[in-house]
Amino acid sequence: MAWTFRPLEKSYALTMLSWQYEHPYERYNFNPATVADDLSYLLNPENAFYAILNIQDDLEGYCSFGSDGRVPGGDYSLTALDIGMGIRPDLTNQKLGTAYARAVMEYGQICYGASTLRVTIALFNQRAQRVWQNLGFDPVETFVKQGSQDRFVIMTKDAAE
Repeated sequence: MAWTFRPLEKSYALTMLSWQYEHPYERYNFNPATVADDLSYLLNPENAFYAILNIQDDLEGYCSFGSDGRVPGGDYSLTALDIGMGIRPDLTNQKLGTAYARAVMEYGQICYGASTLRVTIALFNQRAQRVWQNLGFDPVETFVKQGSQDRFVIMTKDAAE
């Protein structure tokens, strides 16, 4: 698989805002009532969002590097590159997750040169946890998100491995 990464543009962000995931992943759907705020957040360069494009320049997913990948309540005292990722709903559950995640991880390492990589995943999302475990990430903490009862797991990997 060959993908390119491009800083997120408005047209890609608007497409992402319309994606609808099926149960139990609907929690990843954007809220139509907050589209303007979400669009502003996605396009803010400080949040480091990138479009994942196939060879025809079609949007297949997105990723982020840095604070967007953190969830309030987790211990982020260890210096690491936080990675966030989302794949177009019709491309999920097709055994492509590890390939996407590997590409995102490699792109992040090239751009940011981090020695440690980190992902934070909703505890219910066993599918995503398997993807990152396949790439050598190990769970280091489970916690409850501040202000909710949602549980998350933090996983890390030494970038040199």
